[in-house]
Amino acid sequence: MNQQVCAVILAGGEGKRMKSDRPKALSEVLFQPMIRWVISALLGAGIDDICVVTGSKREYLEAYLQEISDEVKTETVFQSERLGTGHAVMTAGEFIRRHSGGSVLILNGDAPFIGSDTIRNALESHLAAGAQCTVISAEVDNPKGYGRIVRRDDQLLDRIVEEKEATPEIRKLHEVNSGAYWFGCDALIDALSGIIRHETTGEYYLTDTVEVIKSSGGTAAAFKADNADSVLGANDCIQLADLNEIARRRILKRHMENGVNIPCSDGVMIGTEAVIGAGTLILPASIIIGKTTIGTGCMIGPASYLRDAVIPDNQKA
Repeated sequence: MNQQVCAVILAGGEGKRMKSDRPKALSEVLFQPMIRWVISALLGAGIDDICVVTGSKREYLEAYLQEISDEVKTETVFQSERLGTGHAVMTAGEFIRRHSGGSVLILNGDAPFIGSDTIRNALESHLAAGAQCTVISAEVDNPKGYGRIVRRDDQLLDRIVEEKEATPEIRKLHEVNSGAYWFGCDALIDALSGIIRHETTGEYYLTDTVEVIKSSGGTAAAFKADNADSVLGANDCIQLADLNEIARRRILKRHMENGVNIPCSDGVMIGTEAVIGAGTLILPASIIIGKTTIGTGCMIGPASYLRDAVIPDNQKA
């Protein structure tokens, strides 16, 4: 991908409702921090020029990013005050300015299911439309709590309306903001200088850049992702458990499609990096994580725990 394409991950959330002593982006889905899912999606889309905006308890996040630095090197910037999403992006202003003339993806570090295809396809749509801003959206069954996407007659983006400010008619819309946006770097820097703090919260909202871009004659668009899970995040451990179940079933399905026999999935958890050969039988309550490799024709379990293991063909474990 073009070297002038970069990404900024917003990962300054405290995660108070998680009741954790670590930043929310480090909460795990299938044994991987949510920010690792996001970084993997970026790498899969060919984007390795990444800046992470940190905040509360940043030392934990910086330590984790150092741990994975052999796979991907990231810059970090510190948002010393939590003054909203717009302010978080302002904190990364120097990084964005260095990519003048290019495009930047802004996305959240606690929304693990945005996919590489969605990122690539949204960029193609953004460039084809000649847009200065393209919001990645999704159609969801229950839009409660999400900002709604309001389109113009020509299907370009009219505005993003937060639920608390939406009319009953707008609340009926099911297309919602994922919190991920492609911007022209120069357009974003200009737009950030035009947003103001909201009186009620004292925060700068990134969504306000849409109106600034449009008022200056620019084009704002919305790209609807095929996968509604793209918008999902977690604010507490209940929602985190929901994400884990979605990811667990998705990965089990992938292995079964590749010929792995999982007749009863109760308690079976397989991590994102595991490789399992066709014809292998996985029995209930088995946990397979890390860089585990299992050959063909094996029987795993019941109640096996494998981490970074290598199991040859036709073995039991």
